Amino acid sequence: MSAHEAMDAPRLKVPDRALSRARMKVNRAAWAARYYRNFSRPAVLRIAEAIARAGEEKAAHFAEMAVEETGFGVVEHKAIKNRACTHELLDFYRDLDLVTPRVDPARKMVELPKPAGVVFAIAPATNPVATVYYKAMLAVLSRNAIVMSPHPAARHVSVAAAEHLARAAEAAGAPSGLIQCVEEPSIPLVQDIMASDRINVIIATGGTAMVRAAYSSGNPALGVGPGNALAYVDPSAKVDAAARCLVESKSFDNSILCTNESVCLTLESNRGNMERALRSAGAHICKQADTDRLRDYLFTDHGFNVAAIGKSAAWIAERAGIRVSPSVKVLVPVVEKPGQDDLLFREKLCPVLTLTAAVDFRQALTFAKHTARRGAGHSAAFHGQDRARLLAFSQEMPVYRVVVNVPCSQGAAGFGTYLPPSFTIGTGFAGRSSVGENVGPQHLVHWTRIAYARDAAEDLSDLDPAAIATVTDAGAPVPTGILPEEAPPVPAAAAERPEISRELLRQLILEELRSLRRGDE
Repeated sequence: MSAHEAMDAPRLKVPDRALSRARMKVNRAAWAARYYRNFSRPAVLRIAEAIARAGEEKAAHFAEMAVEETGFGVVEHKAIKNRACTHELLDFYRDLDLVTPRVDPARKMVELPKPAGVVFAIAPATNPVATVYYKAMLAVLSRNAIVMSPHPAARHVSVAAAEHLARAAEAAGAPSGLIQCVEEPSIPLVQDIMASDRINVIIATGGTAMVRAAYSSGNPALGVGPGNALAYVDPSAKVDAAARCLVESKSFDNSILCTNESVCLTLESNRGNMERALRSAGAHICKQADTDRLRDYLFTDHGFNVAAIGKSAAWIAERAGIRVSPSVKVLVPVVEKPGQDDLLFREKLCPVLTLTAAVDFRQALTFAKHTARRGAGHSAAFHGQDRARLLAFSQEMPVYRVVVNVPCSQGAAGFGTYLPPSFTIGTGFAGRSSVGENVGPQHLVHWTRIAYARDAAEDLSDLDPAAIATVTDAGAPVPTGILPEEAPPVPAAAAERPEISRELLRQLILEELRSLRRGDE
């Protein structure tokens, strides 16, 4: 650097305020996590009930905010998704105890739950509030703190939703900082926080690049891949019911769930019936010219036309130059030959469902497997009564969820089936993901297992799980978050919040100082 350049160089490096604030949130979450990990199961459930109640109260309000801010989806449908991530989600996991130690005398084993600590969660623009609700509930049920990073296109509603849940949690006795959200997300900020040694696990829901970045961060990550769900309609299906399922699923929230069907596959002998049934259910069946116009509009030289994401069928038809009824719910381009690699066989986060037909079931399976590779490990739907074909289809498809005779958008996400309710759909080995299930709170807890010798005589009858939960390594009591029944009345927030001893506080401060010292080395 020349002398002149040195003179002109800034004297002070201005810090990145957004990044500094995000790092402070992570530090605050680390303290909250250490405190919260000692809460009892009843205290955890009371906090979960509080955020479920708060989320329910503002589900419709935040749905309106989300559509207004992002331009994606349908307000009424977003409200349904938001509500599904409150009491319905809590009720599904209510009996899953991730807090109480387990004693198994028959196997001579004691299992101690260990929460992850600080969860860093990435939320997409397509389902911003539902994802915030869902991931906050998972963290609370598993006794973890969570810091969320919303998509920039949905940051205002995401921050508002997270702060609303945080206030409810703290009023119910949760430590301050348990639920937080980054206000000004950016790629450099997210990359920095993902690599932080204060982050214990990442839940990445979003585009492929972001999920890959999470796996490359150096921290444990639960990432999910894109969907491209195929629905096979067998001749044994009740065709009218199948068509209603497909139109309901593909039009739900303008098809921005990754579990929505992108391709409908049937056999040539059934294609005419499918076209008739889809038309009756509210779909527009495209002629060849309309199919070509739709393909040209949706897929450009730069990939999928993002302007179409989450828009209505009528809106897309108008832009593509296709005349349709204003009440049309789904556009159905028809591709005659399923074997060709048509762009319309790819994922489409909008109410456009490609229809094609195979000569026989063998060809249908071959095409279905080929199509599912773009969305490997995700989801598929089967409509029909032929159990042998259902099993063959499920065995051959490189997916981990096959829903039967139900809308795939809702069914694969666990709403309308007994699959776990989820807005993070694991794509497993096939999709290059670390988890193949619908992600739940159990994925945020690991267990220390104390195992005695198989042949030794050990009596574990004197081990009380409740007593184990309230004893530290040193034998001193740990705060449990529960007051004795005979305790005098106190304010609700204080009643749920465990006392923190001077000794425990001193240990936390010393640990904090040691970690800071290590960071300077």
